[in-house]
Amino acid sequence: MDLYRDLILDHYRNPRNFGHLDKPDVAVEDHNVSCGDRMVMEIKFKVKSLKSKAAIEDIRFSGEGCAISQASASMLTEKAKTLAAEKILVLTLEDIVEMLGTTLTPSRVKCALLPLEVLQKAMIKV
Repeated sequence: MDLYRDLILDHYRNPRNFGHLDKPDVAVEDHNVSCGDRMVMEIKFKVKSLKSKAAIEDIRFSGEGCAISQASASMLTEKAKTLAAEKILVLTLEDIVEMLGTTLTPSRVKCALLPLEVLQKAMIKV
């Protein structure tokens, strides 16, 4: 097994930031109709306005999905804690692929992007 596959499996088996927050400032849910993956992101903000450079205080995700979607969510929530809202809003597929460290098949692109789409929707609600 290669290093990147091991990293993905580690995040899938031991997801970081999995669960729920007490009284989140925002919660957004979405799903991937093509495979059935479902993702919820809950966020508490240090600063609660995009105009005031919103910053994440805490973030959790929950839902069901394949190893790629769950690992992507785990890695993305870790990364999001270190980024300002405007940086989160401009993340792309290339950023997700770099984070995962592997090439994605066309059928897995939607799986990997679901957490980013949900996170970006949550950031817009600030």
